[in-house]
Amino acid sequence: MTKKKYVIVGAGGRSLYMFAKPMATELQEYVDFKGVFDTNQTRARLLSEECGRVPVYNDFHHMLGEVKPDVVVVATTDYTHHQYIIESLEAGCDVVSEKPMTIDEEKTRAILEAERKSGKKVTVTFNLRFAPYFSKIKELIMSGTIGEVHHVHLEWFLDRDHGADYFRRWHSEMKNSGGLLVHKSTHHFDIINWWVDSRPKQLQAFGALQVYGDQGQPKGERCMTCEYTATCEFYKDITQDPFMTKYYAEAEHEDGYWRDRCVFDERVDIYDTMSVNLQYENGVFLTYSLVAYSPYEGWRATINGSKGRLEVGNIYRDANMSAVGVDTIKHYKLDGTSELIEVSAQMGGHGGGDAKLRAAIFAGGVEDPLGQQADSLAGAYSCLIGATANRSIAEGKLLQVPDFRLLHH
Repeated sequence: MTKKKYVIVGAGGRSLYMFAKPMATELQEYVDFKGVFDTNQTRARLLSEECGRVPVYNDFHHMLGEVKPDVVVVATTDYTHHQYIIESLEAGCDVVSEKPMTIDEEKTRAILEAERKSGKKVTVTFNLRFAPYFSKIKELIMSGTIGEVHHVHLEWFLDRDHGADYFRRWHSEMKNSGGLLVHKSTHHFDIINWWVDSRPKQLQAFGALQVYGDQGQPKGERCMTCEYTATCEFYKDITQDPFMTKYYAEAEHEDGYWRDRCVFDERVDIYDTMSVNLQYENGVFLTYSLVAYSPYEGWRATINGSKGRLEVGNIYRDANMSAVGVDTIKHYKLDGTSELIEVSAQMGGHGGGDAKLRAAIFAGGVEDPLGQQADSLAGAYSCLIGATANRSIAEGKLLQVPDFRLLHH
């Protein structure tokens, strides 16, 4: 098969490990990796060195013009995704976008309109769809194991290491990330959208900042220079991590971006405690919650149908959701009996989902009976739930989720 020309915009950790390194190694027979651009040239050069010295560009527009790539991989800060996606589409390129596709309704509309006009395609990388545990749940629902689905309850909890980290970084400001209801929950909303196979219709949401942000604690500007390191639960020395040191501490002279800003900074304006009640077009109800300061990390869900109930979830050790052993799904039947369905847990990023997702996106030609590959409309609705939830919290009322089907070609 003919190799496609790829370029990457964004050279952070997700870009390096999810896309760049695999593109330069395991995916070489499918990918002609031709360039990388990041506004921080130090990070771009570091990524290049780890990926066979792929050319580094100091201007995105120039990279598009010189390389004329078939596909652009967008892995920048969330609030810039739409700029790079739209310019790539207008240049005649397909786009692979890291989630979330974007952060609000206006930018979502602009992306869908640009995609339709260009005739090119946006794919959003929802890796959880490819994790064997999540895909097994989709199989069970599709096969009618619990009949017609009526209600889903999903509780997600981030621990005080992984959860706190969002409050140190650019994510901690709503204007950059749309808050965790967009940046993080887009994964969770997409999974539910996929499981119940319907469009989100209306919702009411609640959110608060209870633990992080300006709570009156003694604090410094950043962990590296703070005088309270001995007493602060959230102190993190990024210089103990070689990747953080190289890619962030030694790159901040270029753009002033601190990777260890204080979690109690007054600039923090996203929520750490969130709840959403949502109704789908097909009548399914979702109750959803997310907290970012749990003593341990994981998720639990119940899926109630006309013929039974599934109880699912994982507790995991790290933010990458890597696991060892066997996960179980509990299936409760209407006659009062139950069965345990075992799913082999897979090592690797996001419960084994990352590698399977890459194979589907980059190798192509993969059969997709479960509909695991996510297009721009899937990217739109997972983002729009979070963006509408943010509006609902701000306005204190029930809101309709925008219907963008007519914008999608």
